[in-house]
Amino acid sequence: MGAVKNKRMPRAVREQQMLDAAVHTFGQRGYRAASMDEIAELAGVSKPLVYLYLNSKEDLFTACIRREAKALTAAVRAGVRPGLPADRQLWDGLTAFFTHTAQHPDAWSVLHLQARTHGGPFAAEVTAMREEIVAFVTQLIVVAARAAHRDPSLPEREVAGLAEALVGAAESLAAWANTAPGVSAKQAAATLMNFAWAGLGDLMEGRPWAPPA
Repeated sequence: MGAVKNKRMPRAVREQQMLDAAVHTFGQRGYRAASMDEIAELAGVSKPLVYLYLNSKEDLFTACIRREAKALTAAVRAGVRPGLPADRQLWDGLTAFFTHTAQHPDAWSVLHLQARTHGGPFAAEVTAMREEIVAFVTQLIVVAARAAHRDPSLPEREVAGLAEALVGAAESLAAWANTAPGVSAKQAAATLMNFAWAGLGDLMEGRPWAPPA
């Protein structure tokens, strides 16, 4: 992280340096166990400066959640290229998701475990991120379903539940993949595609499964 102090470092750069240190510390030690002293030391600044920039431990943790949620959402959106077949768009989105969570395990721990564990406003920040991703996945599926059914009026509610289930599965799988030795982002994405696409593919072709009468 670097402990070299530079009095002329721009505020925005120094703040990101503090957030980097905080994400690592919160991700490794948890919110309650992490101390402002170790975050400051890792960032190479004084503890009073951390408080000056980010007010409190709670505000620092919230800033970490917001930054990492924004980064994850941006990575998923950037990974999907419009105009490709539905299965390719979903594959690209899942691959981007698992690549990002694998490359930033501390950030994923903050979002998936720490923020939810401590509830309240922390959990609300993650819920907002999740809702944005679910809405994005819903649109991917509904556009493809409308095209496959040749029905532009197909309501979003027909696939909204599928998007919720898919995002939930991706979250659980990312938590597993980050602790399972040798599981790559593409392997995790392929696992979820094999689990989900058979059903989604049938839906696109107008062959949804139905319970026995």
